[in-house]
Amino acid sequence: MRIIARYTLNEFSLKHSDSKSHLDTWWKIAKKATWSSPIAVKQTFPKASIVGNNRVVFNIKGGHYRLVVKFQYKYGRGFLRFIGTHTDYDQIDVTEV
Repeated sequence: MRIIARYTLNEFSLKHSDSKSHLDTWWKIAKKATWSSPIAVKQTFPKASIVGNNRVVFNIKGGHYRLVVKFQYKYGRGFLRFIGTHTDYDQIDVTEV
């Protein structure tokens, strides 16, 4: 997959250093993936949540952080839409970010 906005993950990990290795691992896996559907994502990340509007929520660092990615499976792209703490996540409409 072509994942858009690596910069966002890097900036987040500067503020939350405990997330860096987890985000780096997620990035490496996602970059090599060839996901064609939400089901394929779930096969790689069983704890990911499919939330509609082509968005998937990933638990980062055992659920300490949430990562929302909007996928265009047809084109092999994923757009980082949100990364934050649980508190931050509770303040958003995940289908709209």
